[in-house]
Amino acid sequence: MKRLFGAKRAAAPARTLDATSASIGARCDAIDGKIDALDRELARHRAAIARARPGAAREAAKRRALVILKQRKLYETQREQLYGQRFNVEQMAFANENAKDAVDTVKAMKAAAKELKTQFKAKEFDLGEIDALNDDMADLLDLGREIQESLGRSYDVPDGLDEDDLLEELDALELDMLEEDAALEGGVPSYLQDDALPEAPDEEPVVLPEAGEGKGESETTPAVRDAA
Repeated sequence: MKRLFGAKRAAAPARTLDATSASIGARCDAIDGKIDALDRELARHRAAIARARPGAAREAAKRRALVILKQRKLYETQREQLYGQRFNVEQMAFANENAKDAVDTVKAMKAAAKELKTQFKAKEFDLGEIDALNDDMADLLDLGREIQESLGRSYDVPDGLDEDDLLEELDALELDMLEEDAALEGGVPSYLQDDALPEAPDEEPVVLPEAGEGKGESETTPAVRDAA
């Protein structure tokens, strides 16, 4: 039977949206090239019509230009159709990619939720143990605070000694010092008073002889002898 009718051929795989979009884009580029060629040819015919004199030659040039213009309009219509098809294909490709991303997102969320459930079932996430741990931490902090207060106590301090009493005594000492300073002469403290200067002498100054004078004479000056 296979020799007579041949084996059944496998169906060709469906073209992907990306391949379809690329194929349509290539067709659009080809049509654009044809339209450019027709534009150049139409420009030549328009120049020929402008140069030709009225009559059969001008009419023939117009008919050729009209045929080229019809071809150009046909290609433009085909190009617009291909542009529309390409736009639809790209929209479908975009929607397909969004759907794939949504599926991947849902799968990832399901896997994450399953993993979280497994982790929360662990012994470390027992709320009772967590509360007990918080209570133990609070007790330890209170114990540490009490230890610091105990280590910071002052020794050899008489019982019943109040800090307020010490402050009052300090204020009284400062007041006594101010009263003692005010009781001095003129109200000026002793460390700010000027010391008394010595009095000037009443005797005349002694004049000493210059060097080299008075050889052979007595070393005592007349002023000294008179004073004696």
